[in-house]
Amino acid sequence: MSADEHLDPIPDSFILQPPVFHPVSRLNTETGQLNSKLHVVPYVTTIFGGLYAGKMVMLQGVVPLHARRFQVDFQCGCCLHPRPDIAFHFNPRFYTVKPHVICNTLQGGLWQKEVRWPGVTLQKGASFLILFLFENEEVKVSVNGQHFLHFCYQLPLSRVDTLGIYGDILVKAVGFLNINPFVEGRREYPVGYPFLLYSPRLEVPCSRTLPQGLRPGQVIVVRGLVLQEPKDFTLSLRNGTTHVPVTLRASFTDRTLAWVSSWGRKKLISAPFLFYPQRFFEVLLLCQEGGLKLALNGQGLGATSLNQKALEQLRELRITGSVHLYCVHY
Repeated sequence: MSADEHLDPIPDSFILQPPVFHPVSRLNTETGQLNSKLHVVPYVTTIFGGLYAGKMVMLQGVVPLHARRFQVDFQCGCCLHPRPDIAFHFNPRFYTVKPHVICNTLQGGLWQKEVRWPGVTLQKGASFLILFLFENEEVKVSVNGQHFLHFCYQLPLSRVDTLGIYGDILVKAVGFLNINPFVEGRREYPVGYPFLLYSPRLEVPCSRTLPQGLRPGQVIVVRGLVLQEPKDFTLSLRNGTTHVPVTLRASFTDRTLAWVSSWGRKKLISAPFLFYPQRFFEVLLLCQEGGLKLALNGQGLGATSLNQKALEQLRELRITGSVHLYCVHY
């Protein structure tokens, strides 16, 4: 399949925007020298498809030691004049005796009533992972895996199409994901599995040991980017005797996704084919009693059967194919 070949229509809900790693500037404005390690702030980017309930934005970075404040704005456009409306303004401040976060909405050039959240766990000189989860009526924010605040919308979420990051912050990664469909309807806050920052492209083939097999409730997360000229993609689970009880395989020749049993029997998965050149993907496998549930890019796609004994005997997760890997978590 060539990069210029016609792509089949795919529902917007299945398409994920590729993550951005270490957005940098190559020009040092003080010395005029090129420097690939300077981080660009402000950083402004379009949110492909805009925001909708169930979408998550994940921000990884570092708060500099000298930091006074930074802000993350979910904007309705990116023009400079007039200033665009801001549906959600997230503004940690460190210059006060008690660091805190200000949340607000900017509408028609006027700030609305601000909400102050004390006890922010962000610390100067420390790395962080912030997860913004957008729901029907409000946005929830977690910091380093702990729910921190919620903020009710004052502008329609559908108007938001731009992310802006400003102030004293080193941005390491920005990710755009869909909520894990396996936790919908529960009260648990979704887990934001971080991207691997210092080696975002894991070596492929990639093998990970499962010392205790898989247990009910355990989730395997695989994120990556399909290469320009893909040939294949396979995710297999093997036991200690190199037996392969189950394999998830994407075929680029006939554009199908299927479960493949240890005997080579294929069970096609009814879903849009997502593995096109230069497209970002996320595979989720939830272990449950009796098998594995599958989700692609946040969309649940059924399950495959596997008894509990076989799940407990699995010892290796192996990924091969024409992809760059950004995250493998289990």
